[in-house]
Order: sequence, then C-alpha cells, then structure tokens
Amino acid sequence: MRLFSGLSAFPLTPTDAAGHLQADVLGRFLERIQAAGADSIGLLGSTGGYAYLSREARQHAVRVAVECVGGKIPIIVGVGALRTDEAETLARDAKAAGADGLLLAPMSYTPLTDEEVFQHFSAVAETGGLPLCIYNNPSTTKFTFSDDMIARLAKLPNVAAVKMPLPANGDFSGEMERLREMTPGGFAIGYSGDWGATDALLAGCDAWYSVVAGLLPAPAMALARAAQAGDGSEAARINDAFQPLWDLFRTFGSFRVMYVMADLLGLARIEPPRPILPLPQEARSRVGEALQSLKS
Repeated sequence: MRLFSGLSAFPLTPTDAAGHLQADVLGRFLERIQAAGADSIGLLGSTGGYAYLSREARQHAVRVAVECVGGKIPIIVGVGALRTDEAETLARDAKAAGADGLLLAPMSYTPLTDEEVFQHFSAVAETGGLPLCIYNNPSTTKFTFSDDMIARLAKLPNVAAVKMPLPANGDFSGEMERLREMTPGGFAIGYSGDWGATDALLAGCDAWYSVVAGLLPAPAMALARAAQAGDGSEAARINDAFQPLWDLFRTFGSFRVMYVMADLLGLARIEPPRPILPLPQEARSRVGEALQSLKS
C-alpha cells in the first residue's frame, strides 16, 4: 500500500506541564494503532499539538515512535514551523530518526502569499528528502490552497500528496476529479474532518487522516474498511455510532475532546498545553455518553 493511503491515525502527543514528552504514554497510543492495523501513523499533526512543542520534544516523539513501531507501520511526521529554516531542521530531524514521510502546514503569524508558501514548501521538500504531504488546513493556518497552487506544488520533487479539508459544498467527487486532472499520476488526495470521512472514502479518496483513530483505532478501521469496500450501508451504520462524537468535535474542537477521551478510556490522564484549557465537567459527561454509544 502507498504511504499516503488508507487510514492514517493521528495520536495526541502526551506531555507534562513543562512540555516534556511522556514516552510511555505515547508508546501506549502507538501500540494500539498498530494492533488495529492502521495504514500509517500521523505523528505531530494538529492532534499531536506540534505547534506547542519544542524541537527537543518533537525529536523525542519521533525517536519513541520509530523505536515502538518503526518498520511495522509507516510514520508520517508533521514538520510545520513559523520559519522556513526551522521547518527544514525539523524535516532533517524526522528523516534522521527514521520517519517514512513528512506532513507540512504553512504556519504563520503574518498572512502568507502564494509565492511565500510555494518557496517554503519547495525548500522543506528538498531538504527533507522524504515523500511530503501538503497540509491544507485553513481553519488553523488561515491559508487556503487553491487547486492551482496544489497542482504547482505537486510538480516539485518529493511532494506526493495533499491532506484536504472537507469541501464546503460536499462535492468530494468533483473536487477530486479536478485535482487529479491537474496533478501527476499517483499524487494522493486525502481528507481530514472525521465527520466527513465516510463520504470522502465512498467517493474514492486515497486516505482518511483521522483524529479519532489516534485513540479509537479499531472502530475507525472498521469504518474505513467498510467505506473503502464500497459497503455504504455498513459504513453508514458505523458512522451513525460515531455521530455523537462528531458533534462534540465540531462543538468543542477535536483537540480538546481527545484529551477527555484519553482519560475516560483509561489510557492517560493528561491535559492540553496551555493556553488550551481542559473541557468543563458538563462537556466531559457528554464525551462519556458519546463513547458509550460506540460500545452499544
């Protein structure tokens, strides 16, 4: 199977209040993902809180992941940073530690132009020397990749995939048809936004970049495989069980909800990095009810 295809599970990066990695907890998350049969691990993505971590913590996380599952399941590492030279350094670090691929978002404080983003990606893709996925995440970066920009980047050496947000009009087939006409053969098109994954997979996308699979890899795998097989009724049945969780993801942000899930599942009692605050008790109760719906 190609690197940027199937179900890619994105775990939290568990740290203490000072930002130091809790390696044993990360290993626990990764072992569950591998045991469930996910197609790849998306380490240090948005769910992994990469923007809140030091270079040292990120290096440590990659080393732990490679030691835990390296060679058994591919590891895609997020290398986003505000400065191009910092992103290049993170890409080198990831490759040296044994990562299989890279994921790059155009982080910024000052809004970036198309040319600035192009030059940023060109530099990091060349330096990293690994297959790289474009991270189109306008809800956090405030930069939206046009079809033309994706097509331009797809011509660069090492740029092999794009991670797309859910289309506002819900037209996955139309969007993928446009992009596939504009990009080289084999360029992989995947989606994030877990509540739209069923429709994206049934429409024929290459990958589901999944938040929930970071903690619930087995039911996420069941959903992914049903949709990939074209079994719409089974995929819809599983997706219906996830619906209360999808509602919470949209209401509170999946990043916050995942920390509650880790606790309620008995996997780890960790808190998000400040200034992100833990969810209040009322929301925690709703997360517990959503998890129960998946067990029923």
